[in-house]
Amino acid sequence: MIRYIRWQIILVVTGVALLATLLIYVALNFSTVWVPARGGTYVEGVAGTPRYLNPLLSNQYVVDGDLCALLFNGLTKLDERGEVVPDLALRWEVSDDGLTYTFELRQNARWHDGRPVTADDVLFTVRLLQDPDFPGSPDLSTLWRSVKVEKEGLWTVRFTLQQPFAPFLDYTTIGLLPAHILEGVTAAQLPDHPFNRQPVGTGPFRLAEIVTEEGEPAYAILEANRQFYGPVPMLDRIQFKFYPSDQAVVRAYEAGEVAGIGHVPPSALAWARTNPSLNLFTLPLAGYTLVFLNLRNDEVPFLQTPEVRRALLYALDRQALIDEVLDGQGIVAHSPILPGTWAYNPEVRKYRLNRERTVALLKEDGWQPSTSSESEWPTGWTKEGRPLAFSLLTADDPQQVALAEAMAKQWATVGIQVSVEAVPPTDLQDRLTARQFQALLVELILPGDPDPYPFWHQTQIEEGQNYAGYDSRDVSEWLEEARQTTDRRRRRELYWLFQERFAEDVPSLLLYHPVYNYAVDQSVRGVEVGPLNRPGDRFRSVASWYIQLRRVIRSEASARIVPGP
Repeated sequence: MIRYIRWQIILVVTGVALLATLLIYVALNFSTVWVPARGGTYVEGVAGTPRYLNPLLSNQYVVDGDLCALLFNGLTKLDERGEVVPDLALRWEVSDDGLTYTFELRQNARWHDGRPVTADDVLFTVRLLQDPDFPGSPDLSTLWRSVKVEKEGLWTVRFTLQQPFAPFLDYTTIGLLPAHILEGVTAAQLPDHPFNRQPVGTGPFRLAEIVTEEGEPAYAILEANRQFYGPVPMLDRIQFKFYPSDQAVVRAYEAGEVAGIGHVPPSALAWARTNPSLNLFTLPLAGYTLVFLNLRNDEVPFLQTPEVRRALLYALDRQALIDEVLDGQGIVAHSPILPGTWAYNPEVRKYRLNRERTVALLKEDGWQPSTSSESEWPTGWTKEGRPLAFSLLTADDPQQVALAEAMAKQWATVGIQVSVEAVPPTDLQDRLTARQFQALLVELILPGDPDPYPFWHQTQIEEGQNYAGYDSRDVSEWLEEARQTTDRRRRRELYWLFQERFAEDVPSLLLYHPVYNYAVDQSVRGVEVGPLNRPGDRFRSVASWYIQLRRVIRSEASARIVPGP
């Protein structure tokens, strides 16, 4: 009996020794670390209220575009460089003549209700775009009406163009709509259809709830789509809270109501930079701000003269405008093609403040200066009894008005008289479309292919987007050829020629490329944001954002250590 008890003691002691050895080994070779965990809700404040949660109609309102970026997908999408890459389509082929595009869809893509995405959804979406009553962008509808779309299988679609069109792939980034839900709905019925408030998409998040009734706190809750074909989000939910202005969103952050500020206004940048709880992202936004000069307005015939237009540009200190009005939030624009893209000409002529050159150009064109002993620069200009004066139209947004007035002040320094007229944005758009302006300040967002044809080709003067009325046969021929060849090297050569001629003719006044300021509380981790084609692209990496953490035992050799809570 005593021998048996001794044997048990030996086993216990041996077990304890082995356990102690194991614990020492674990302590020496493994550590407890924090790692990202699924779960949590990210709350972001944005200015505005959504109207159309429908990718065919969402380009008119930034808030709509933000939500649709998370809810829908197109056959393709734009990456950070503005290049077209696969999305719902796995791959595509382009025929040698540039007329036929054949897309193969992913077979694992599902709508939020679990139904598979098929070629029928592509055909349905395109036919809505082709409908003469399509309520969205007329240019978008015009393009799609020239394209033949055919189903070649459950997951294969073929597009046939009437003539080669190099930017065509950009048009395949538009989000698809579900044929099985909207079957029988016409394009004219889209704006008033309940789908716009109860969307079913394919994106990494699905709409769970939306409240926008007047008098109620407005918000939308998006839940993670765990069946998403791409990286599944770490977050459980994203909640958007809607406010009347960007400034109201900033106040909401200070009150602890939101963790993200969808757009930081210039007035809050200094505060955001010094707030230790915020991560501020300043991102280039595809596009530029410019002054359209109406070259076909007989009230200001002098704008038809290149020397006057160059003089106007030389009289502007655009970097000072950016620094003083925009708090540094812009990049001086030297070309209507975006820097950093494959088509940009870095050697293009650059205009910098040169008042002496302004005076010389105006005198060369026959303008007579008025002088004053109190100023080293002319106080006014006349030619054939006409003063050098015009009206600058702008939206009644405070920043746009401040920018317009700052430009007018700079021009006044050399005797060019400019009056600023501010109108509501809808009126500005109407007058731009009707060409009822002398000069007009506007921001253009230009994601994707650098094709400048819509704004500067002769055929777009009357009904298109050539609002300046720029009439150059050489430029038009270059732009025509550039959009009809798929040879990128040749396209680059043609676009370089265009940029050189644009810098010589100065058909309008390029000011700056805008930047977008976005801020997220430090409690939200994994946020990486690159250059934006559209504001909604800030969610490009949303699948890797996280709030929750958990402890795990992981080998020191492979541990990804995350700072704990």
